[in-house]
Amino acid sequence: MSKPPARIRLADAAFALFDERGYEQTTVDDIAERAGVGRTTFFRHYRSKEAVIFPDHDRLLELIRDRLATAGHSTALVAVSDAVRLVLLHYIEEGDLARRRYALTSKVAALRDREIASVARYQRLFREFIADWMGDPTASASLRAELMAASVVAAHNHVLRRWLRGESSDPVEELDEAMREVLALFPARSAPTAAHEGGTTVVAFRTGQDLDALLPSLRRLVEGAPGS
Repeated sequence: MSKPPARIRLADAAFALFDERGYEQTTVDDIAERAGVGRTTFFRHYRSKEAVIFPDHDRLLELIRDRLATAGHSTALVAVSDAVRLVLLHYIEEGDLARRRYALTSKVAALRDREIASVARYQRLFREFIADWMGDPTASASLRAELMAASVVAAHNHVLRRWLRGESSDPVEELDEAMREVLALFPARSAPTAAHEGGTTVVAFRTGQDLDALLPSLRRLVEGAPGS
């Protein structure tokens, strides 16, 4: 039976040693020796022992960018949901390795800091995409994009951590539901060009009044609107 690839052996060796000796006490040489490879081979696959724990963030960011890049204005929110699902599916495919990483980062402050920095990169990517989709340079729109990106990332992390702790039997369905909750907080906006094409914007709202009683007032508003 053939050996697993060196990259996999190095990851298995690293996590085994982190469990046995602790993260700080484990060296790159220890990991390479346990995996049965040389130091040069280790650095061919990983930049540092920290990179063994967080190997795929750059690739995941590229996957997110690629998915968002395919979106048009009308499909932007679908693309956001799809991109978040891609990240979750990546962790699910990692299986036990993802759970071991979660257990380790919960105990090592330096690794938690690295994880927080990585999450911030995801959030910035979503914020920039959402801000561009909104097409509004005002401060209020910038805040809206920031809040929406933070909500997207928070929803993903909530579901992911539930799965990592063994609390979710269907994390993909949970994430889809969580994203529906998030996107409902931020209703889709019309295309940026609409404001410059004339016409009237009608705002939907709830009221206790009967619709028949409201229609005359709404008709007067529409007829009196600029450009009508």
